Amino acid sequence: MTAEVTAMITAVVGVLGTLFAPVLSQRLTARGRAEEAEAAERRRRFEERRDAYTAMNRASRQFHTLLKDALHRIRDGVYSEEDRDRLEEVRRDHRDRYAEAQMVVPERILSASRAVNEVLAGVDAAAKRLDRGLAGEGESAAQALLDLKEAEPRLSTMRRMMREDLGVRD
Repeated sequence: MTAEVTAMITAVVGVLGTLFAPVLSQRLTARGRAEEAEAAERRRRFEERRDAYTAMNRASRQFHTLLKDALHRIRDGVYSEEDRDRLEEVRRDHRDRYAEAQMVVPERILSASRAVNEVLAGVDAAAKRLDRGLAGEGESAAQALLDLKEAEPRLSTMRRMMREDLGVRD
């Protein structure tokens, strides 16, 4: 190869490099921004799911606690209008947290939550009947308290599944 050919090839490569450098730089920048946006979106979804889990767990446990308290008070004959109002407020909060979670939580977690809800809803219905004096055959506050114990392992299972989904390991 002659010096002129080498100089011409070098000039062509230099011109092409000068022309393509901004395009290459722009593509690398765009790719970096897209990766950053994707990472931010993953983080946002994770935080949204974590917030939903926290709210669902808190609402389920609060509903469980107030149901237990209500049944003790019904059994002892000291259940008041204030107790009813507080339980109704927690019941609504529980329902709302579940409804919100349905939009962001995986189905397996919703399934675990439904297992908890089955027990809570059944005991809640029994508590309402007992409070109104409309208890079914064999239905009592003591029996409802025993039935409510079934929620405890389900609450633990739900919490464990949520923690695992968030990557929390013991």
